[in-house]
Amino acid sequence: MSKSILIVEDEDILREILKDYFLNEQFKVLEARDGKEALVLFDEEEIHLVILDIMLPELDGWSVCRRIRKTSQVPIIMLTARVDEDDTLLGFELGADDYVAKPYSPQILLARAKRLLESRVALGNEGDTLTIQGIGIHLPSRIVTIEGVDINLTHTEFEILTYFMQNQGIVLTREQLISRIWGYEFSGDDRTVNSHIRNLRNKLGDKAKYITTVVRMGYKFRGDI
Repeated sequence: MSKSILIVEDEDILREILKDYFLNEQFKVLEARDGKEALVLFDEEEIHLVILDIMLPELDGWSVCRRIRKTSQVPIIMLTARVDEDDTLLGFELGADDYVAKPYSPQILLARAKRLLESRVALGNEGDTLTIQGIGIHLPSRIVTIEGVDINLTHTEFEILTYFMQNQGIVLTREQLISRIWGYEFSGDDRTVNSHIRNLRNKLGDKAKYITTVVRMGYKFRGDI
């Protein structure tokens, strides 16, 4: 079954260009011109990935992202003509998985979208469950639990936690995290990685202590603390 992409972009020409690229790759494409229309489609259709512009009529992209994250962990790529670092970090804090600044290459955006979708499948093939110190990950369903209670992680937070737990006791550099999680030429900086890990730690609560910072190197998941 082909994957469904929701493209939320108020500029008709840009939306049509992206639509053509994804259709050529055998994706099913749904379109929305504003934030309210996007949420209606998201509620009515099965969506596998959202490409979401920030500056939208009716309801901006940040508000749409926030609403989607209340019920779903579907991958979200945000598009913006703004380059302010605070805006980028806000998008990640709201649960976006990736951030692309305009003008962008449609081929690169397509590659990023395919990477996010493919990683969901790949993770499910590495064994059914991981359990360390009360943190449980069921890979096929992508469910994460803390002492048996489900917690909601974004796509990127889930991948980071899985990568940490699969490499327990090993120092992982930010470069390794970028290569594993994003898998393309990275346009952000260390603060982008740090933002995702900060959000992950917040959601882990008392279990956050197992993700330790190794000064000037990166991070280590320590289940022996």
